[in-house]
Amino acid sequence: MPLVTDLIRGVARGESPVPLSILDLATVGAGSTPAEALRTTTELARRAEEWGYHRFWVAEHHGMPGVASSSPAVILAHLGAATSEIRLGSGGVMLPNHAPLVIAEQFGTLHALHPGRIDLGLGRAPGTDQATARALRRSATPDADDFPQQLAELTAFLDHAHPAGHPYEHIRAIPGEASAPGSGRPPIWLLGSSGFSAQLAGLLGLPFAFAHHFSAANTLPALEIYRTAFQPSQVLEKPYAMIGVSAFAADTAEEALRRVRTGALGMLRLRRGAPTPLPTPEEAEAYLYSPIEQQFVDDWLSNVVYGEPQAVRAGLDALRERTGVDELMITANVHGGEARLRSYELIASAYGMKR
Repeated sequence: MPLVTDLIRGVARGESPVPLSILDLATVGAGSTPAEALRTTTELARRAEEWGYHRFWVAEHHGMPGVASSSPAVILAHLGAATSEIRLGSGGVMLPNHAPLVIAEQFGTLHALHPGRIDLGLGRAPGTDQATARALRRSATPDADDFPQQLAELTAFLDHAHPAGHPYEHIRAIPGEASAPGSGRPPIWLLGSSGFSAQLAGLLGLPFAFAHHFSAANTLPALEIYRTAFQPSQVLEKPYAMIGVSAFAADTAEEALRRVRTGALGMLRLRRGAPTPLPTPEEAEAYLYSPIEQQFVDDWLSNVVYGEPQAVRAGLDALRERTGVDELMITANVHGGEARLRSYELIASAYGMKR
């Protein structure tokens, strides 16, 4: 079963009990630019490969001043040329925003350029506001409810497997189509923050990635749904689950808290419908929080693993033990590219991963 091999190939070296991976949003901080953010993302991918991380994913978001990763396929092509071994993927592509044929061609191209290194992670949320979603889709209404049908169409394009008589029977995704179902193309992951994608991933026998970093209360229920629903497939014999985790390490606990507060304030502004570039530590320290806002920040930070490197390792190990996942994907949505690079380096060192 080829996908199983892809999932475990290149597992993080050293003491880590499961592979450690990275989710990056090409974070744009106050005082910086999207171009600088993308340069940091490129450098982080290079360093992540050196440090022994298993995979490096980028997420699709639109219309957010603090996020420069609106075009995952474009970024992944660039990252593939800048690296040589680390797996690269989307965490994820929001399928309702795109025609399935376009995604099959884009990721078929990536697979042709960087064979055996590309993951196709798919989500069903728009990754933006509804007006922007309509502009992306050229459709009056969202199509998230049609996700299973869109997924089936995408898979058929990748495998050149539309049934006889189907309107798309003779349409070919080139590059993109595989020589046989489940092989010769990027493995598909389903992403989710609730039970819907968990159940669908289980029924289809696909690997599942859950967004613990912004939906922690649903993590254990979703993983249970996935494992209960799982049916062996041509690509997986048993469930393979990964969770995204907000994690940040610094040389001192005080510096770690100072940095993660920038991400908390950025999320507060996003939830209020007023997103901005990620605020500076000074901005976060000077902000006057109302009691409700302070409660939001406290709740948000309660699901972030932060502190000195060994404390972060202990927190990640405890979370892995509690969830039983096969892989952890960490993300550091904080102000400052150098601080983020340093954090991933410290975590790699805490696990003995660095070459």
